[in-house]
Amino acid sequence: MIPQRLLRPSRRAVLAGGTAFAASLAMPALSRAASRPVFTHGVQSGDVTTNSGMIWTRTDRPARVMMEVSTTESFANARQLAPLTAMPTSDLAVKRMVEGLPADQDIFYRFVAADLSDINAVSDPIVGHFRTAPASRRSVRFVWSGDTAGQGWGIDDQGMRTYRTMMQHDPDFFLHSGDTIYADGAMQDEVVKDGQVIWKNVVLTDEKRKVAETLDEYRGQWKYNMMDKHVRAMSAAVPTFFQWDDHEVLNNWSDSKDLSGDDRYAEKSIHVLASRAARAFHEMTPISYTPAEPGRVYRKIAYGPMLDVFFLDMRSYRGPNGPAMEPEMTPESRILGAQQVAWLKRELANSKATWKVIAADMPISLIVWDNWKEQTGAEAVANGDNGPAKGRELEIADLLRFIRDANITNTVWLTADVHYTAAHYYDPSKAQFQEFEPFWEFVSGPLHAGTFGPNALDMTFGPEVKFVKAPAEGQVNLPPSAGMQFFGIVDIDSATQQMTVRLMDVGDTELWSITLDPAEQSL
Repeated sequence: MIPQRLLRPSRRAVLAGGTAFAASLAMPALSRAASRPVFTHGVQSGDVTTNSGMIWTRTDRPARVMMEVSTTESFANARQLAPLTAMPTSDLAVKRMVEGLPADQDIFYRFVAADLSDINAVSDPIVGHFRTAPASRRSVRFVWSGDTAGQGWGIDDQGMRTYRTMMQHDPDFFLHSGDTIYADGAMQDEVVKDGQVIWKNVVLTDEKRKVAETLDEYRGQWKYNMMDKHVRAMSAAVPTFFQWDDHEVLNNWSDSKDLSGDDRYAEKSIHVLASRAARAFHEMTPISYTPAEPGRVYRKIAYGPMLDVFFLDMRSYRGPNGPAMEPEMTPESRILGAQQVAWLKRELANSKATWKVIAADMPISLIVWDNWKEQTGAEAVANGDNGPAKGRELEIADLLRFIRDANITNTVWLTADVHYTAAHYYDPSKAQFQEFEPFWEFVSGPLHAGTFGPNALDMTFGPEVKFVKAPAEGQVNLPPSAGMQFFGIVDIDSATQQMTVRLMDVGDTELWSITLDPAEQSL
């Protein structure tokens, strides 16, 4: 049974009725005078808590960006915020954490830009919306998926329709599980198969015609996605909680990635590319700042008393991709890194939320090869030997053992990356490593990319496939027009505290669902 939603007006209905919001979704060329500043890529919000949220926008020129927030669409009770300056050093993007907000409240925010060279030249306003997290129990709904604009499938005449489908469910937030861009995925105007044009990228930019190497090219990957009308509409109405994986930099990257044989790249230093990619990621998304480690992606977001979300970074602190067969923990066998693992254990142990969602940018037991052709090297956690924990599996085994021993209940793993959707149940009685309590892992994606799979499973942690939807054998890189684009919906009911997970497709078909009962945590 799907938990009943709170009886409150649809935020989409509230926003869609406002002229300011409608104007905010229009592309600049449709209605803006060249003499006035323009907001080029809509608005975004993210990392929302009970009393705060990040907001973001971008202008077309150096500008003074005025901001105000309100609990009403009319902005009758608006609170003015100190202005920020959009400058070329941040590619004219600005973002800020808005604090001191009431809990469980619709928040409307509005930007107006004034040209720094002519302060009297003022833009039209642009408006966005989010809802703060509840301080007490209320039903919560969020969606998750990953993989946007990959494998050459860009913006066609239909646009990135999965975003529209997700938005129709009026979620509290959207969890983007990584591969938020494809910086290494050069696109062409048309995709041809068997002599026939099967796809036309009706929107294409110079930055998308080659792999990203410069900072501006990485920025351009983000700006391309935000040219899609469905992405902009959802971003204006629903906050996005971002994490990253490999394609934000390039395929299968780690600190030891060797580009000497890749003719696409004139820049051969993975360190240079990763630093540029990370800067663009933080400039172009409403991810919150971490002053102690600027640029850090892993973090916890507390979304009311029933839900904590723990965002992992399985990319930045890993050792090199390889066999992953080390019998003992070494720096080379890490995928999370010692500091992130210590943080995660501490935050999980301190969590009072009913449900602890671990948002992982890669699956635990699905085998992802570094070299698909030869089926060698571990790109994710699993090493493919179905044996006792070794290599990167050691870090996950240590974490699962800690969760059991600390009596941390109701952990659920959400992930993407593999470009199909599945539900996995982890059972220690069927595992080689058995020192953990049973748990679920749900896989979704792609949002708008090629569809692949299914991948083989490594049995170290005893996963059982409860559901899978993937292409038929022999079919690879199916386009979004094939209809196999996937996302998931999570509902947490305020009365029962049950969690219902639904696996969905772009056509809004419910493929599979399960309702999980919460276990009580002993003190």
